[in-house]
Amino acid sequence: MLDIRQTPEYADYLSNIGWIVERKNQVSYFIRKFPIIGSVLKIQRPKTIDNNEIKALCKKHRVFQVILEPNSTISLSSEYKPSKSPYLPSKTLQLNLDVPIKQIEKNIKKDARLAIKKNRQTEIISYESAELNEFRSTWTKSVGMKRYIPPLAHLFTLKKSFGKKSLFVTDKNKNCGAIFLRTKDTCYYWQAFTNNEGRKKQTQYKVVWEGILWAKRNKCKLFDFEGIYDERFPNKSWKGFTHFKKSFSGKEVEYPGCYTKTSFTHALFECLL
Repeated sequence: MLDIRQTPEYADYLSNIGWIVERKNQVSYFIRKFPIIGSVLKIQRPKTIDNNEIKALCKKHRVFQVILEPNSTISLSSEYKPSKSPYLPSKTLQLNLDVPIKQIEKNIKKDARLAIKKNRQTEIISYESAELNEFRSTWTKSVGMKRYIPPLAHLFTLKKSFGKKSLFVTDKNKNCGAIFLRTKDTCYYWQAFTNNEGRKKQTQYKVVWEGILWAKRNKCKLFDFEGIYDERFPNKSWKGFTHFKKSFSGKEVEYPGCYTKTSFTHALFECLL
């Protein structure tokens, strides 16, 4: 399965919010330039690692840090150091959609099934590009200053890049919402929010269920919950939504984590030439 961060849609999104995108041998490399000191090179979930290409890009863009997040366990040179804080979720939960919908529903834990049933009549609203200001306003009112909310321009760009492969939704009462993105095979529970009323009424279960149904209609084979609590990189704030996500069942998938290679000396030397 091709990870969403290696799709043309994601490359288009990043290139339109300020990143340089280079694609070589079916791998996307993302470069962010900084004044004077050089650039950061980010490689996320590639199927292969090409060290020669990385070296060439480092020279071309005066890279002072490489951020590598492999798709699977690989052997790296001693220049790469494991990071204590991965940029991408190092562990996730994937739900098999390649079965009848009745089977998916049956596998959901009892409390989650009851929450979905309780909210059966809850209307779900989807948002197109012209309505994203309202979507973001709802998001802001739900979480306030407690969490990062992407700028409106980034949401517009995300919607434009993914088009029909994106779904932005809230419940009618605007207590919760979510963004779902999909590739050919996998739907991602990309970002989500809920307020106290939404948690009380358990509306988010219905929102996720709508995302699953949307993915199923579009013939996705997997539904990726895009991150759960990982004991290797403990973050207690992830435990609450991990419990929520696991109520839908699914298979846990681990990634190696994040590796970085830093060379400030090289970047500063290049600046002085």
